[in-house]
Amino acid sequence: MNLASQLFALLAALLHVLIFCMESLWFMRPRVHRRFGAPTTADAEARRLFAFNQGFYNLFLAVGVLAGLAAIDLGGNAVVGQTLVLFGCACMAAAGVVLYFSAGRVMLRAAAMQCAFPLLAWVAWLVF
Repeated sequence: MNLASQLFALLAALLHVLIFCMESLWFMRPRVHRRFGAPTTADAEARRLFAFNQGFYNLFLAVGVLAGLAAIDLGGNAVVGQTLVLFGCACMAAAGVVLYFSAGRVMLRAAAMQCAFPLLAWVAWLVF
């Protein structure tokens, strides 16, 4: 797996770790829950458990990609590592597409951010 695709995969994983922190650790902070469409503390409280669970999904995707990168660069098992990285990135990108089609234009920016790095990892892997 080339360096460009690994770099984009790493950025995708780091973004998903950040999203985990926002959804699972910091969600009740007003600045954070407003980003996720909960304008009031009462709205955030109603969505808190959902956000907590969703954050862990994002963390697990990130861990899969990071484990794949470690297998490629440290573990000497490029096939397993590449498989983990590409599968994790495909799941991240697919989730962004689902976000867009389920919520429409209101979530376009969030969906694009979620899709960008994983898709770039795939493109770099396919092209280079």
